[in-house]
Amino acid sequence: MVTTGAILYGDDHDRFLGYNDTEHPLALQLGGSNPSDLAKCALLAQSRGYDEINLNVGCPSDRVQNNMIGACLMAHPELVSSCLRSMKELTDIPITVKHRIGIDNFDSYEYLRNFVSQVSESGCTTFIVHARVAILEGLSPKENREIPPLKYDYVYRLKQDFPEYEIVLNGGIKSIDECKTHLEHVDGVMVGREAYQHPWLLSGVDSQLFGKLPSKNTRHDIIRQMYPYIEQQLKAGQKLHYITRHMLGLFHACPGGKQFRRYLSENAYKSDASLKTLEHALTLVPEN
Repeated sequence: MVTTGAILYGDDHDRFLGYNDTEHPLALQLGGSNPSDLAKCALLAQSRGYDEINLNVGCPSDRVQNNMIGACLMAHPELVSSCLRSMKELTDIPITVKHRIGIDNFDSYEYLRNFVSQVSESGCTTFIVHARVAILEGLSPKENREIPPLKYDYVYRLKQDFPEYEIVLNGGIKSIDECKTHLEHVDGVMVGREAYQHPWLLSGVDSQLFGKLPSKNTRHDIIRQMYPYIEQQLKAGQKLHYITRHMLGLFHACPGGKQFRRYLSENAYKSDASLKTLEHALTLVPEN
């Protein structure tokens, strides 16, 4: 998520809006509640080549609550609708929303259904739903990702009540088999933490969900295919650990995986860290 303030009042748009062309299709998630500011940011993102703009109505942290960003906006569906409408009026790319099933004591299915009904008046037709309520008083952001119970049935019912909309389920999904089960009830699934912590999960998506031939790339192949990008970033003044910290889970549950993770954690941040650092880390994991 990038806040509208960071984009509109920051002095480095590339820091917040820069990306690599290989990332397409690419969505920008915005945090904000001022319709005019959101529209300006959406237009700027479209000019930069983004394929979708998503409004964050799910983040439960105190910092964003104090700025009327994130999950607290679920108490203001008319404002959310206005924000989405303003972005749609200025852009030609899809405008979507990601939200919780409720906040605090407003956790009934009826509350969720009414929220979606009011927000859809903006013309938004894609709703990405984290199937947990957000407890804004008493739970930390981390606890809000784990403690409130998952209520997948709420999201299933949304699809039944709004068959004309694209309903995407998010929250607690850890396997492709679970994805298949959810796809019997909704239009899509979004895998978040599991894909980040154990990214090898994604290697089976194309073959198991879309019927494509399985990839022959190994984990080692995948990392080495990133070498040109890493070299480019290092030459631009970036640090190796900015990139490798997102790879640490790739060898999860593999022989040598802990050694790979430990070596990069201890060495990739050093000022002289280079591709040689990463290549040495790979030698700690048997290649197969």
